[in-house]
Amino acid sequence: MDRRTFLARAMALGCSAAASPLITPVAFASAPWDTRLVVIILRGGMDGLDVFRPVGDTDFAGLRPTLQHNAVDLNGFFGMNDVLMPLLPLWEAGEFGAAHAVSTPYRDKRSHFDGQDILEAGLADFGGGSQDGWLNRMLQVVPDVTGETAFAIGREQQLIMAGAAPAARLSPEAHLSLSPQAQLLLKMVHSSDPLFARASTQAIEIAQSIAASAIADAAEADMMMADPMMAAVNGNREHVQLAEFAAARLRDETRIASFSILGWDTHLNQHLSLRNALTQLSDTILTLRAGLGPVWDKTAVLCLTEFGRTERENGTKGTDHGTGGAMVFAGGALNGGRILGDWPGLSEADLYNRRDLMPTRDIRAYPAWVMHALMGIDRRTIEGSIFPGLDMGRDPGIVA
Repeated sequence: MDRRTFLARAMALGCSAAASPLITPVAFASAPWDTRLVVIILRGGMDGLDVFRPVGDTDFAGLRPTLQHNAVDLNGFFGMNDVLMPLLPLWEAGEFGAAHAVSTPYRDKRSHFDGQDILEAGLADFGGGSQDGWLNRMLQVVPDVTGETAFAIGREQQLIMAGAAPAARLSPEAHLSLSPQAQLLLKMVHSSDPLFARASTQAIEIAQSIAASAIADAAEADMMMADPMMAAVNGNREHVQLAEFAAARLRDETRIASFSILGWDTHLNQHLSLRNALTQLSDTILTLRAGLGPVWDKTAVLCLTEFGRTERENGTKGTDHGTGGAMVFAGGALNGGRILGDWPGLSEADLYNRRDLMPTRDIRAYPAWVMHALMGIDRRTIEGSIFPGLDMGRDPGIVA
């Protein structure tokens, strides 16, 4: 890589010149509040009716004759998929819940790509509109944001963090280290160039700092696994390691994190495929809780999906792309132990296009109220700049 390319790449990342090809840049949140916000995109269209089952609706059982499996009773009307049983203590503590019959403004075409774009852009219509994400727009309008303001973790590029506010990505499999030989080589190669000499020194210092913090992180991971609720979590899985990384940064100066959990497209044998996705979701929430420690009480975790799925099961023991669905939330800063939202009913006349759960609230209203209540962002800014065109409506009571 030549000098021009080196400098251009470093400047584009918004990091110091130490952000060379030998180092993966990491940007941390810096915002004038003490609460934390974690946004998890559930990619594939989570079937909210199988996760939080309306067993008290008399039409439900007839719509899904082979998808009726064990459910944990929550309030006499809704039952929770039993794969999420490890989260029941959080439900009982008021730190885990859901909002039902929600959706983005996206309708009818049911494309994963379009649905996810609209979800992450936070717009009513993505075509020809803003190409940045709503989390980034939030950072742009907050006063006194300094330094690099957010990070996104995972392999994929996320629209939700894209925009004018600086952000960078970290892949959990990236190795942030420089061997002693690499450090010596850097010093020798760049010794005659003052700019690159400074960059090399910074790179070495960053690598040494990361190595030291890795030891501390390992000790913290051992403490996390001692938490009784972590007994159900497989700590060797990549999604758990990603959640551990997010929790470690959120304990420090980071205030916002966003990443994805895949595997929610359940056209075939939904009972099996959904089980794996729900296990990852449960693991992730429990790992965030254990890793955040006392910071958990200041944290809001919002789990959003691009659309729900059809009310009737299909011929392959799954469900197809639908409209209304559910949002999952957790965190000590939120008012859990409840299923929020206005239930529309499942009779054929109550369905959207006689096939999908009818949305009764825009899913954007929930993160909007979290921003308003936890971060002090005024309603006019949220409805005008962060989620243009949104009517937040009445306070749903999601914040404790």
